[in-house]
Amino acid sequence: MSHRFFTDEGFEFLALIALGSAAYRLSEVGEVYATADRITDGDGESWFEEWMATATRVRRIAEDCESRGDVVSARDAFLRAANYAATAFFYVLATNDPSRSLHTWRSHRRDFDRAMKLWPTPVSHVEIPYEGTHLHGYFWSGGEGPRPTIILNNGSDGPVSDMLFMGAVDAVARGWNAITFDGPGQGYALYEQGMFFRYDWEKVITPVVDFLVARHDVDPERIVLSGNSQGGYWVPRAVAFEKRIAAAVADPGVVRVDTSWRSHLPPVMIQLLESGDDADFDSYFAQGVENDPVAQTTLAKRKEPYGSDSMAAIMHELEKWDLADVAGQITCPILITEPEDEQFWPGQSRQLFDLVGSPVKELMSFTAEEGGNWHCEPKAPQLRAQRIFDWLAKVVA
Repeated sequence: MSHRFFTDEGFEFLALIALGSAAYRLSEVGEVYATADRITDGDGESWFEEWMATATRVRRIAEDCESRGDVVSARDAFLRAANYAATAFFYVLATNDPSRSLHTWRSHRRDFDRAMKLWPTPVSHVEIPYEGTHLHGYFWSGGEGPRPTIILNNGSDGPVSDMLFMGAVDAVARGWNAITFDGPGQGYALYEQGMFFRYDWEKVITPVVDFLVARHDVDPERIVLSGNSQGGYWVPRAVAFEKRIAAAVADPGVVRVDTSWRSHLPPVMIQLLESGDDADFDSYFAQGVENDPVAQTTLAKRKEPYGSDSMAAIMHELEKWDLADVAGQITCPILITEPEDEQFWPGQSRQLFDLVGSPVKELMSFTAEEGGNWHCEPKAPQLRAQRIFDWLAKVVA
């Protein structure tokens, strides 16, 4: 792509997500460009400070509009403030004061909740019973009577606001219900409840389905599960076991989660890991990133939802995150996206497609020519939604 905000790949990816979300009123194109212009490329402190400055300014707009009774203006501004705070949050651990992490996340979620209270269609905060506690989420109504319902399964580190342009808005526009939730290792479950990732995601989705089928406004025969990013592993894993799902979407398809980690390791590190020399592995790993603040930040962010400081322990945990032996058990219709230039799990969408046992499956390409390349199609959320929901309309009658 010839037009870039940053040379830093992480900064560029997040900036593209912020830009693409403008189609769903989660950002303003001018605010994204103005904020990006103030950021020092690759500098986590600069990234955090400038996005938070924009979030704070827009939040003041929201509060001023709300005080005057300008509901639509307040809602849109709260939504943008939530999104900008979430964008800043990704690099808070790279700042001079990483202790601001929880405060920043809460700021994002507070603004999102304020936007939802002003939402033009019915939306409610929900608590889904789960292993003696609750998973926190949101339910957007598509109208009265039993409706088809899409479960929106977020990825490893996306904010809840992402779910608006990952399907919630488009679902309601088509008369569907939509529900999202913070599962173990995500959002509220991680930062407020101290729950960490798990590989057996069917244990998470089954309680969500239980919750939905008990509702009078949900058609139990038309419940769909859609996952983005790392959700491209969790969703196929879940539907291999939870058979009440009518159709599934994996964006993109992921067979082995650990390849996004292992592909960056030299052979000697792989040997240490496979021989069980965990202490040496962790020691050498720490040495390898000690002079690279960007790598340190990325590492800290990736380790956080696993609840471990040991990279070796996380890598061993990820050995279980493999769909090779269970994808054949998937029997519901499944759509797997295959974005060009996929940067985290290249080639795995095709691998998953070949492994899936369902007779109804589709591999859907998104190309650079149409602006749909990169992980989860950040520049083309409307194109993504159109194709996915048109496919769902065919398979979920």
